[in-house]
Amino acid sequence: MKGDQKHSLIRNIAIAFAATGGTSFRGANLTDADFTQATLKSTDFRNTILICSRWHQAKMLDRVHPGSTYLQNSQIRQLLVTGQGQDKNFDRENLRGINLQKANLADATFIGADLSETNLQDADLSRVKLKQTQLDGTDLTGANFTGAYIEDWGITNTTKLHGVRCEYVFMRLPTKEDPDPLRKPDNKQEVFADGDFADFIKPIFDTLDLYHNQNVDPRAVAIAFKNLAENHPEAELEIVAMEKRGDDKILLRAKTAAGSDKSQLSAEYFDDYNQLKALSQSQQLLLVEKDKRIISLENMVHTALKQPKFYTQGDTNMSDISGINIQGSSNVSGIAGNNSIANLGTISGNVSIALNQLPDATDAEKPGIKELLSQLQDAIIQSTYLSEEDKAEALEQVNTLAEAGKNPQESTKQKTAKTAITMLKGIFTGLPAVASLVEATNKLLPAIAKLFGLA
Repeated sequence: MKGDQKHSLIRNIAIAFAATGGTSFRGANLTDADFTQATLKSTDFRNTILICSRWHQAKMLDRVHPGSTYLQNSQIRQLLVTGQGQDKNFDRENLRGINLQKANLADATFIGADLSETNLQDADLSRVKLKQTQLDGTDLTGANFTGAYIEDWGITNTTKLHGVRCEYVFMRLPTKEDPDPLRKPDNKQEVFADGDFADFIKPIFDTLDLYHNQNVDPRAVAIAFKNLAENHPEAELEIVAMEKRGDDKILLRAKTAAGSDKSQLSAEYFDDYNQLKALSQSQQLLLVEKDKRIISLENMVHTALKQPKFYTQGDTNMSDISGINIQGSSNVSGIAGNNSIANLGTISGNVSIALNQLPDATDAEKPGIKELLSQLQDAIIQSTYLSEEDKAEALEQVNTLAEAGKNPQESTKQKTAKTAITMLKGIFTGLPAVASLVEATNKLLPAIAKLFGLA
């Protein structure tokens, strides 16, 4: 009962036996339930939904039958009961859906942890390390973020930032050489005013990312995007960013209406783009004629290819593309840590969200698309041979596969999957044979292709 790992099997059997006849919440939905100061010995929580349930000062929480819930973790139980996590290490822990309202988490580290759907209202997160931490659907209302390190963190459009208290943050983890890396605001004599932090950090989320990997044809890009916008007015396409990747690669990012099928839009765009690209210059000119919207967008792509970094901001919908306000030097969201690399945490978070929407494999011995893509995501993130730019590109392709995996037998999804797998192989080409990523992908990519019906 002291929690010695040597006796964990006996302990689990004893608790399961003791829980027989005790209070059973097995299979219940206890979202937001309050167990403050409750005595919980012999309580059965197997298969129970415990999202944001409150356990402050609960008694004998170590004697419950936790099943596979987060209550099986002794460190998490202690945190939930006491609310004291200062200076603690929770790196790579699955803390999804726990209630840490008003918890003291100052100086704690959550690197690579999943804090999605967690209640962190009014929590003390000062100087906390949140590198690549997932915060999808997390409630940060009133939390104290002063001095936090938020490198590549994964906030989404469902992350609640209302009333966050923050004087300054750091965009990178500290090192001996630089203990205060990329402080925001940049001037160390300045601090965020009330409400400024949420406005500063809120990125643009619901976007269609059109990645062009070589020999970009600006005119074909302009025509294809105009056609897509006109064919799908319900998608409300609006260009928000262009990012140069390498010497001749470009990412065109467009904001979309909620619920838009981005996989379908992407497939249709590239079908049209590739056909237009195959046309001669004179044939393309016949399509353009005197359309100022196409000409403006074409010029923008030319400009993006000539500059190390380029982005757009302002009135960029296709009804008045000529009214675009072009500015330079910074990422449109203001939070990317590298001038030419997308936020890895955000991309990885998007991949995780897409994967969570896929069904689990029915046979534990035979992993499905969800399990295989999760393994691929981990292998990419952990690779020491891939550059951050290549990791970002690879994760975008994994996200594409996850979206296509919702309907893997549809011909359009299979075509999308085939393209994504081909691009992944191209990204991994040239890696040394000893790289663990090479071994992983040699197994994973054929298995993924097979599940999409691709020989």
